Amino acid sequence: MRSLKGLLSALLLLVFIAPCSEAADVTLRFAGQFPDGHYATKLMRDIAGGVNQRTNGRIAIEVYPANKLGDYTLVYEDLMKGRVDMALITNAGQFDPRLELVNLNVFPTYESAAKDFAPDSWLARKISEYNTRLGVKFLGFHIEGMTGIASKKKIKEPLDPDSNKGVLARVPLTVVYPEIIKSQGYRTVALPYANIAAAVQEDSCDAVTGVSTGAAASDLKGVVKYWYNLNYTIETLSYLMSAKTWDKLSEDDLKIIYSEVAKASKRSMKTARENDQLNIERMKKSGITVLTYTEEELAPARAAVLDHMKVLEPKLGKQLMEDAVKHFERGKAK
Repeated sequence: MRSLKGLLSALLLLVFIAPCSEAADVTLRFAGQFPDGHYATKLMRDIAGGVNQRTNGRIAIEVYPANKLGDYTLVYEDLMKGRVDMALITNAGQFDPRLELVNLNVFPTYESAAKDFAPDSWLARKISEYNTRLGVKFLGFHIEGMTGIASKKKIKEPLDPDSNKGVLARVPLTVVYPEIIKSQGYRTVALPYANIAAAVQEDSCDAVTGVSTGAAASDLKGVVKYWYNLNYTIETLSYLMSAKTWDKLSEDDLKIIYSEVAKASKRSMKTARENDQLNIERMKKSGITVLTYTEEELAPARAAVLDHMKVLEPKLGKQLMEDAVKHFERGKAK
């Protein structure tokens, strides 16, 4: 009897403290692409809880992780149409390649990235401008971690942009990132990330680019033998809101949402840095050979990327490319 009373008391307590979308004046659908348990999904739930608490339950945010509302391209289209209210997704260059501007921040450090991805940065203002033109509001950045190359074969002279690397490297289906890899002398093949481990096993590619340390340590464990910690870019996602939803919310409520997103964005940078170190140790323990480099060693590769980026002028615009290269030269925030 005592255990039954205890259970009933616990259930009643949950009823009173849990956010209840049925009692809310406004319910927002928040789409994500990472599974439950991933720290990005945890941050989404933290945002939802913070907003619900600070609005005294008036706004409930329902979190849909793991692509439950579709992949990032479908979710972005739904944001434009107002069918999804909020999202934490990859920057969707299919709708405007300038949204991939984040990947031009090549070979950054976490110190420089903290400035470049700040809410009031040049990069944030540009990304906000291009999203707004599509009917989507930019709320802030989420940092996933530095990108490198995971390979089942040893790469020849990985620091020499002019060398034949001896591997076929997978690149994502985007505009900017493949050009970064091509500037380093790799033969490339564009493949979606889904089932990328199988692609390596089936020899569709020898190496995988555009992945964070977390992806290499988990999704590619037992498949690849080498991790080249080249820090080409930081894998970056964006917190977004449909402009249709934006127009329905009060200025005070928008300030609360912005504030909660800003806190989550700041935590993501700290967590990404910590996770990079943990994931590198995980790779080493699993038998993956990890190669790391200094900023000085990466300087020739950085110069090659920035020089090569002229090829993107027809798609991203000559003036924007000149501004971006100037802003990100030497991988440092200005």
